[in-house]
Amino acid sequence: MQETPFCLRVGHLLPYSMSDSKKNNFTNPSTFILLGIPGLEAAHVWISIPFFTMYAIAILGNFTILFILKTEPSLHVSMSYFLCILAISNLVRSMSIVPKMLSIFWFNSREINFTACLTQMYFVHCFLVMESETLVAMALDRYVAICHPLRHSTILTNSVVAKIGLAVVLCGLMLIMPYPLLARQRPYCRTNIISELYCAHIAVVKLVCADTCVSSCYSLFVLFCVMVLDVIFIVVSYIQILRAISRLPTKDARLKTLGTCGSHRCASLAFYIPALFSSLMYWFGQNVAIYFHILIVNICLLLSPMLNPIIYGVRTRQIRDRLLWLFTHKGT
Repeated sequence: MQETPFCLRVGHLLPYSMSDSKKNNFTNPSTFILLGIPGLEAAHVWISIPFFTMYAIAILGNFTILFILKTEPSLHVSMSYFLCILAISNLVRSMSIVPKMLSIFWFNSREINFTACLTQMYFVHCFLVMESETLVAMALDRYVAICHPLRHSTILTNSVVAKIGLAVVLCGLMLIMPYPLLARQRPYCRTNIISELYCAHIAVVKLVCADTCVSSCYSLFVLFCVMVLDVIFIVVSYIQILRAISRLPTKDARLKTLGTCGSHRCASLAFYIPALFSSLMYWFGQNVAIYFHILIVNICLLLSPMLNPIIYGVRTRQIRDRLLWLFTHKGT
């Protein structure tokens, strides 16, 4: 059997054969089957415990952050507006993945409608991009606050912050829009079984029996934007921040100023390190046991939604004080 040429072979995107493409070709399957974690089906209930715990912390933590930001007037500043976008991104991403994941673990509910699968894929990837762009916006805020402290309020006015926030949201919405559009137009002739816990873009593209060059190249383009361009912008911002801090007269002043970036540094590491590891696993982890691959990728996906409210709750004094006030005055 002679295989047709293909323009890109990366990770799991394998060539298809022409004879196979003529068999069982259906443009839009009615449903996909999510296998969960193949090989560990007997342990699904036990595996669900850490995932449910991470989900509960993410939901409770991010809703608490949003409540505090809304009710505390001293937090109505540019950084807090970006933190709102970050918390909403974490909430939507978690709620897009985990309920279906838990239904697989607890009720063996593996079927997902074709349209629902593409919708889940869009929301997951869209809010991943949105979180990355929000971290870039926060890096810009820290740069202005430290390198131009006297002009911070005049540079980052409410109007400018609103425009940056709108750009962050539109970037996520528009950059990922080709994912479901391309996936809907492709013919599926191999199988409708996805060896995942959710409808990841690469997992869906694997089922396509037509040329996947455009989808693969665009996926790499999105990965480049998020994991390269955004990281470069954040790194350059911190280089300028460190240069400004090094010119401060005392060690205490330098440490105090650097401490104002602590939450953002931790949030950036909590997002980009798991995202990089997860991307490498998808593209180059074909020799890794599938159950280990799925476990690690999904844990990485839920880390930042769980850790971000903890990071900002512990390291931001106003949020920490407001949270303590809510607990101490609960009974009064």
